[in-house]
Amino acid sequence: MELEHFETNLAKEKIYPKLVRDNIPEVVGQKTGKEVKTRILEGDQEYLEFLLKKVEEEAYELAHAEGREHLAEEVADVMEILDSLLELNGLSWEEIMKIKQAKAEERGGFKKRILMLEEV
Repeated sequence: MELEHFETNLAKEKIYPKLVRDNIPEVVGQKTGKEVKTRILEGDQEYLEFLLKKVEEEAYELAHAEGREHLAEEVADVMEILDSLLELNGLSWEEIMKIKQAKAEERGGFKKRILMLEEV
């Protein structure tokens, strides 16, 4: 499957230091001919902090996605970060899906498209 990188002018994409996918330094180096300065996050707490910043960045990009393909790629990015967050915290998608189901049964989902207009 050929993936397209969607260029944006979103400020959140340009904030450094930031967590990047494993092969990005090489990809950037090949494109620019420059060596990218990096370091490895050794501690779980620092890794968690950067994962949470990254999920915020990717959620922002998702909110500004234009078109079906761009939306799909941004959802995939968010899911990749969620995979890492679950792994870091010893959680599984099975556990998360059980919680999701319980919340849907108790509170519903978003399928009815209900917009609450004021605070009660």
